[in-house]
Amino acid sequence: MTPLIELSNVRRYYGAGDTEVRALDDVSLTIEDGEFVAIIGQSGSGKSTLMNILGCLDRATGGTYRVRGVDVAELSPDDLAALRRDTFGFVFQRYNLLANASAVENVETPAMYAGLAFSERESRALALLQKLGIGDRASHRPGQMSGGQQQRVSIARALMNDAEVILADEPTGALDSGSSAELLTLLEGLHDEGRTIILITHDHSVAAHADRIIEITDGKIVSDTGAKTTSGEREVYRKDARAPSLVTQVNEAVKMAFRSLRANLFRTSLTLLGVIIGVSAVVAMLAVGQGSAKDVVASIETMGSNLLFVRPGAPGTRMRGSAIATLTMADAAALGELENVIAAVPTRSGRETLRVGSIDYQTSIDGVSADWPQAQKWELTEGAFFTDSDQSSRRSVAVIGATVANNLFPEGGAVGNYVFIGGAPFEIAGVLEPKGATAWGQDRDDVALVPITTGMMRLFGQNYLSSITVAVKDTKKIQETEASAQAIILSRHGTEDFQIRNTASLLESVQETQNTFTVLLGSIAAISLLVGGIGVMNIMLVSVSERTREIGVRMATGARRSDIMVQFNTEALVVGGLGGLIGVLLGLGISLALARFGMSISITPEPAALAFGSALMTGLVFGYLPARKAARLDPVAALASE
Repeated sequence: MTPLIELSNVRRYYGAGDTEVRALDDVSLTIEDGEFVAIIGQSGSGKSTLMNILGCLDRATGGTYRVRGVDVAELSPDDLAALRRDTFGFVFQRYNLLANASAVENVETPAMYAGLAFSERESRALALLQKLGIGDRASHRPGQMSGGQQQRVSIARALMNDAEVILADEPTGALDSGSSAELLTLLEGLHDEGRTIILITHDHSVAAHADRIIEITDGKIVSDTGAKTTSGEREVYRKDARAPSLVTQVNEAVKMAFRSLRANLFRTSLTLLGVIIGVSAVVAMLAVGQGSAKDVVASIETMGSNLLFVRPGAPGTRMRGSAIATLTMADAAALGELENVIAAVPTRSGRETLRVGSIDYQTSIDGVSADWPQAQKWELTEGAFFTDSDQSSRRSVAVIGATVANNLFPEGGAVGNYVFIGGAPFEIAGVLEPKGATAWGQDRDDVALVPITTGMMRLFGQNYLSSITVAVKDTKKIQETEASAQAIILSRHGTEDFQIRNTASLLESVQETQNTFTVLLGSIAAISLLVGGIGVMNIMLVSVSERTREIGVRMATGARRSDIMVQFNTEALVVGGLGGLIGVLLGLGISLALARFGMSISITPEPAALAFGSALMTGLVFGYLPARKAARLDPVAALASE
C-alpha cells in the first residue's frame, strides 16, 4: 500500500560555502494514514523546516518527498496550492488568523479556495466552530478573542476542507496550561476520528500525547519510536474539491478589498485623493468647455448657415479689419451681382456716444445697407428698417438695438424720436428684436445701425469697409459661391488683400478649438490620474508588505498565485473605482455649482464615463506590479514575516 507521506534522503540547505546551514540533512521518514506523530526537538533542530516541507510550504534542496506516491518536486506552484488545500490543515503557534476577518470568515478561507458555495461553506464553518465550543464567537474578530479561542478557530480552519493531515506547529506555545490541555484533547479527538496528526513541539510532555515520537537534532532524525496500529474511521466531508470560479474570486476579493480599506481609512482617503482630483477635474472642466463651445456654436448658428464673411487684409494680417483700407462699396456691389447671392451687405463699424436729452450712452455704430435685415434674418419689434431711398439720399435715420433703446428711452417710445450721434441728429426709425449676448459675452443688442452712405459722410469720414456679409440662396452651393466671390474680388484688387470665411468654416474652427481644449483638459486630468495611480501603486505595495503574513496564510490554506493576483488587482480596482465614482459625483457637483453662478455648463455622460473608465484602468495598471509581487511570494518566507 502506498504510504501517505514518504521522505527519502531529504535535504534542506541554506547559504553556501562557509555560511551553509544544513537545516535538514539526509532525512528519511514514512508516515501512514491515521498516525499521531510528534516531531520533537530543540530550537534550531530543523523540526519547523521539516514541517514546512511536509506541508509543501517549502521545497527540499535534495532528496525525494512523495505524498501518496506523487513526487512533490514535480508539482507546479498551483499544484502545490491544490495539495495544501485538499490534503493539509495547518495549526500555527501564532494562530495566523486574518486580523480584519471574523472567526467564521477565517474558517471559511480554505473552502473559498476549494470553490465551495458561500452558503455551504458558511454553514460548515459555523458547525465546526460550534463543535469546537466557540460558536458564540463566530462574528468576533481575532483581537476580540483569547489565545485559546483563536487557536480553536485555527483548528476549525484546518478542518474546513476535511484535511487528511493536521500539521500543528508548536500549537501550545502561546497558550496557558489550561488552554494547552484543551487543545491536546481536541487533537486526540481528531486522531480518534481517523485523521493523521503531525505535531511539532519542543515539549516532551506535549509529545507524550502522540503514539509515535520522532526526535530530530541538527537536521537529522536521532530516534523514532516507530509507527503504531492506527484506529478510527474518518467520515469524509469533502467531495470534489475544485478551484473557485473567476466570479467567486472577484466577489471574495471585493469583500476583502473593502475590509482592507476600512482598516486603514485615513491612508485610503489620501490614496483616493489623487484619483478623485483627476476624475472630478475631467468631469467639471469638460462640462465647462462643452458648455462654452455650445454657446459659441449657437451664436454662430443664429447668424445663419448661409453667410459668407469678407474681411479686409491678407491672410495672416494682424491689424484690425477697420484699420485696413482694401474693401469698398464697389466690391459689395460686385458681390451682390453674383449668382446664388441674396444680398451683399457692406458694413463700416465704429463707436460713438448717443445723446437723448441729458442721457449719454456710448455704443457700437454700424453703417449698413438696407438689405441688412434680410441677410441677418433679424426682425424689428418697433418701427421699420431704413430703405434704399434713405440710403441713396444719405438720410439721417437710425435703427437701434434693445439695449440702446432701454438706456436712452427707459419709458419706451423710441421710434420717431431723435438721437444725437457724433453731434448730428438722427431720427429713430425702428428698434431691433432682442437677441441677447454672444457666447464670448458681447451684447448683440448694444448697437445702432445707420445707412452706410450716411455713416461714411457724417460719422466715419472714410469710404472703405470693415466687412461685407454675403447671404447665399442655396447653402448646398455655398462653396461654389465662395470661390466665385474669391475670384471676383481678386480680379478687382489684383492681389489677395482680403479674407473670406463662411459659417461652416467658423463652426469647424470652433470645433478645432474645442478639441484642442479637450486635449489640454485631458492632459491635465491625465497628470492628476497619473499621480493618483502612483498613489494607488504605493499603497498597494505598502499593503503587500504589511500583509505578507496574510498572503502566506492564504497560500497555506490553498490560494493559488492567480487567487492572490485577482485579490490584489481587485483591491486596486476597488480603489480606482471608488475614487472614480466619488470624483464623478464631485465633478458633477462642481459643474452644477458653477451653473448656479451663471456659467454655461453642458453635462453629458461621455466625460463621466471616460473619467470613470480611466480611474478603473489606473487601478488596474498600477495595481498589477504589487499584485504580481504578492503572488510570487514564497509561502514559508511570507509566513515568517513580522
